[in-house]
Amino acid sequence: MNIEKIKKNTEIKKYIENADEYLKALNYTEHSYPHVLRTAAVAKEILLQLGYDKHDAELAEIAGYMHDIGNLVNRIGHAQSGAIMAFKILTDLGLDTNDVIKITTAIGNHDEETAFPNNHITAALILADKADVRRSRVRNTNDPSNFDIHDRVNYSVQRSSINVDINEGTIELNLTIDSTYCPILDYFEIFLERMNLCKKASKTLKMQFKLIINDLCLL
Repeated sequence: MNIEKIKKNTEIKKYIENADEYLKALNYTEHSYPHVLRTAAVAKEILLQLGYDKHDAELAEIAGYMHDIGNLVNRIGHAQSGAIMAFKILTDLGLDTNDVIKITTAIGNHDEETAFPNNHITAALILADKADVRRSRVRNTNDPSNFDIHDRVNYSVQRSSINVDINEGTIELNLTIDSTYCPILDYFEIFLERMNLCKKASKTLKMQFKLIINDLCLL
């Protein structure tokens, strides 16, 4: 079993699509393929850059791809719901038990309200998920004056990247924000808990987390 087979699995695709449809009805930002594919790729790349083996990097990629399927059940507790769903899916697909454990633990611990970055795979998923802030996640861009704070923050982000610097021992989230739509303070109002979780995740990876907004180090 590998990530390509997971991506081709029609059951998982259906869960991703319907989970996003549920969030769309709640007026949440996009949580479909652009988000999960980006999260998967970044989680994998973080571990590879830090020297972890390719197998664990692929497990992080699988966790990133599947991490939001629990939204199909309910937004509240979606990390735990998703972990239980992933456990059954991956077990039925014949994935090794130890691999199932690592993936489901990561999925079950990616939401900031209940998360704990207990290992490197979980930490990589947290960082990749929380780093995905961007304008294209806003669904209805016709009238920015009616945005809520989550839409304003995402819409204001013109560029976002997460960079691993082995020499400096840092994992850096770098954002370019158009303050026309969102004062930088608004970002902290809704994302401070997520950034503190990123600090914990980076510590698990024996790295220091840095938040750079408009070329200023703010965390």
